[in-house]
Amino acid sequence: MKKYLAELVGTFALTFLGCGTAVALGCGTDTASVVGTAIAFGLSVVAMAYTIGGISGCHINPAITLGVFLSGRMSFKDCGMYMLFQVVGAILAAAALAGIVGTAVGNPFITTQTGANVCSFGVSNGLIVEIVLTMLFVLVVLGATSKTNGATNNFAGLAIGLSLILIHLVGIHFTGTSVNPARSIGPAIFEGGQALNELWVFIIGPLVGGALAALIWKVIDVNEIED
Repeated sequence: MKKYLAELVGTFALTFLGCGTAVALGCGTDTASVVGTAIAFGLSVVAMAYTIGGISGCHINPAITLGVFLSGRMSFKDCGMYMLFQVVGAILAAAALAGIVGTAVGNPFITTQTGANVCSFGVSNGLIVEIVLTMLFVLVVLGATSKTNGATNNFAGLAIGLSLILIHLVGIHFTGTSVNPARSIGPAIFEGGQALNELWVFIIGPLVGGALAALIWKVIDVNEIED
């Protein structure tokens, strides 16, 4: 149960700090706000990786959890429970943000003051963006945490956090960047409207991307080759 609670706390922190920064900076209104939001999400992951990584592995993202499960690194039960607690953590964080700043409509990239996602360039384009970006992100996670990387595992949290910054710098313009179903579910519940209607994109896209990353990793992983 402790590792499940750790995932709840970690996802709460990621959603509250990342979306909270997007709210505070008015993400999408200028370049500085986009860069600041990207950095916030990346630093949130780094902070949580070194806080709860030793307890749960710090997935704080259902797409990562799916990728880890499909890579054979965790059980089906843990996979389901991780996802459940991640979603709960994100909902609690979104509730806290909604309670603080309300849900008034904001800018075209981060649509409301809860930090909900929408596809600014169309649903189909948004789905592609979320699949590709999540695939790359989860691939970094699987590689950085692989035993084949030896001592570099100590820097996995930093590598993952920095890659998430890059992912956000690319994706914010198109979808607000989710690559994390839990992080999108929470804010969308409180925003409603377009964000809730397009929520499926930010669930299916990242999960498909996570599954693709697991497949790619199985192909290129040195352990699989040697076997």
